[in-house]
Amino acid sequence: MEAGTIVGLLADPARLKVVAALALGAGTLTDVAEASGLSLKDVARAARRLSRAGLVHRDGHLLALHAERFGEAARAAAATAPPAPRLSDDPGADAVLRAFVRDGRLVSVPAQHSKRRVVLEHLVRVFEPGVRYPEREVNALLAAWHPDVAALRRYLVDEALLTRESGVYWRSGGYVEV
Repeated sequence: MEAGTIVGLLADPARLKVVAALALGAGTLTDVAEASGLSLKDVARAARRLSRAGLVHRDGHLLALHAERFGEAARAAAATAPPAPRLSDDPGADAVLRAFVRDGRLVSVPAQHSKRRVVLEHLVRVFEPGVRYPEREVNALLAAWHPDVAALRRYLVDEALLTRESGVYWRSGGYVEV
């Protein structure tokens, strides 16, 4: 069974409630109706559809969820998913960035200095060399990455990736493509 099929089946609120009740231990149409707050008729209709799709085994009034189908579908979807884009040409740096950057956002600031340095060198690329930025603009650029802009600003300055003077910042370190 494909993950998309499962998602489509669970898009219906009644079928979702039936699956949830079965996952939580309900075993009969009556048990599912009580646990889900659905009418017996709605439970029977949802169970019939889920049974035809292969997610539920139905034997009269007894129901059993084929929970293993969820894992099978997830593994099949993962096997066919395209690889995530590389964030760095260096395999070590790429591994660090994959651990801390999701969907273009920094999920957390690494505590380990070497990992934090890799993340900061990646992050400093949003600043153009030779351009001076007021603190407000630096905050706006960093806020796109993580809500704690003060900590990021401080780390970038401490690591000599940005320089600060009189409330103005400029890029002073990190790799620059030419």
